[in-house]
This record gives sequence, C-alpha cells and structure tokens, in this order.
Amino acid sequence: MSEARTTGEYRVRSRTPDGAAFVLVPLDGDDEPVRVEDAGEALAPGNRVSATLAWSDGIARFEAYETVEDTRITYVRGATGLFEDALDTMEEARRENLGVNSQTTYSTDGEPNGAVYTFASQPGERDLYTEFRDGTAPLEPLLDRLDDFEDCPHHVFVLDPAEHDFLVLYLVLRRDSVLERTVEDTYA
Repeated sequence: MSEARTTGEYRVRSRTPDGAAFVLVPLDGDDEPVRVEDAGEALAPGNRVSATLAWSDGIARFEAYETVEDTRITYVRGATGLFEDALDTMEEARRENLGVNSQTTYSTDGEPNGAVYTFASQPGERDLYTEFRDGTAPLEPLLDRLDDFEDCPHHVFVLDPAEHDFLVLYLVLRRDSVLERTVEDTYA
C-alpha cells in the first residue's frame, strides 16, 4: 500500500493539547486544517513552512519541510492587565455595536509597530480562541495586512482576557523587537 503525499505551504497554527501533533493550515487553497504528527520537528506555532506530508493509516507525517518564515503565534487564556490600545479598541466596538474592531499601534517615534483586533464574544457555543488555535478562524488576511507595512516575521498574540467579553489579537509587526519582548514578558 503506497502512502498519499501532498506538497505545499502551510502555517503552523498550534500544537494539539496533548503535544502529539501540529495543526497546520494550508496556504494555497481552502483546504481544512491538517493535524501532523510531531516527530521532534523544530517548529513553533506561527511558522510558515514548505512541506511534503505523507499519510499512512490516516495519520499525516512530515516527509520533508523547510521553515520559510519564522512568524510566531502565542496563545494566552485568562490574560489580565490588558494594554490601553486593546481596551480602547474594545470600548469603541461596544459604543459602535461592532463585532470586530481594529486599530494600528505606533512606537514612541510614531512608526507603525502592530495592529490590535478585538472580537466580541460570539453567540451560542462559538469559542474564537479555540477556532484560532484549531485553524478554523482565518488569520492569513490579517498577517497579509501587516506585510503591507513590512514583509518580515511577525508575532501574533491571541489573548483571551479573564475580565472582558472580547478576544484580542495583537499582531506585532517585527519579531525580536522591544514591543515583542514587552508583550511576551507581560502575557506569555
């Protein structure tokens, strides 16, 4: 019996809760997220990879991969002490009765350094935090907008606040920046 193989570009969205697999989202089509067995690969959530996947017995494994972009995604449940831009963006969404709101953030020099998105709690049983982790909520269009400012590795923080009924995505423009380290030290 031969193995099925696919080759393409993927975004590593997360690891499964048990740590046994990566959740990958194909970037070259509307395919569903794929769970790929973790056999010790040096990947992190957020990495964009060019990969060949092989399926055996219904389980996907990496046959080969190359990291194309070292973007990162950090997920934080129960985040506290939200930053002012996130609170302002949430408050504006409440006032305007918006389900989603966003604003660009700027450095002390007035240069764009990121974007904050707030998503109101969804009706019913929807859990946007889990949808982002599982790869079913779209993230690439937001990353593409960051690339309009600067095409470089980014860092996305998915914050599920303990004290607010909004999900916060903070897309930090540059990895290895003061802003990235500050947000990471504060929430991760």
